[in-house]
Amino acid sequence: MHKIVLISTSAPAAVGPYSQAVRVGELLFCSGQIPIDPVTGKLIESRRVADQTRRVLLNLQALLADHGIGLERVVKTTVFLTDLAHFSEMNTVYAEFFRTDPPARSTVAVAALPLGALVEIEAVVSLA
Repeated sequence: MHKIVLISTSAPAAVGPYSQAVRVGELLFCSGQIPIDPVTGKLIESRRVADQTRRVLLNLQALLADHGIGLERVVKTTVFLTDLAHFSEMNTVYAEFFRTDPPARSTVAVAALPLGALVEIEAVVSLA
């Protein structure tokens, strides 16, 4: 299958040698988003997981919207947290973005995330 790289100027640019999203067939694989302010290109100042989760999901939403896709097309996410004690706080904000028919999800604890972020979320989106 042919792969197509998707780029958005509304979401933060990739901070390394990877694509924001890659389409293969009817699936779109979105790289992990961390709470980078798309205007400044820097991690947001807040150390609250709720604020960071909101920024991450707004970034994901912007990436998809640039290509005419809504969050309702997300079929799977993986959430990375530096501390599972923050699960409830992340989950409350996550539920605001996925109100009905939420995607499948895995949540894992990690030792650290890029730029000192507390949360990162990647997504798989159905285009069919």
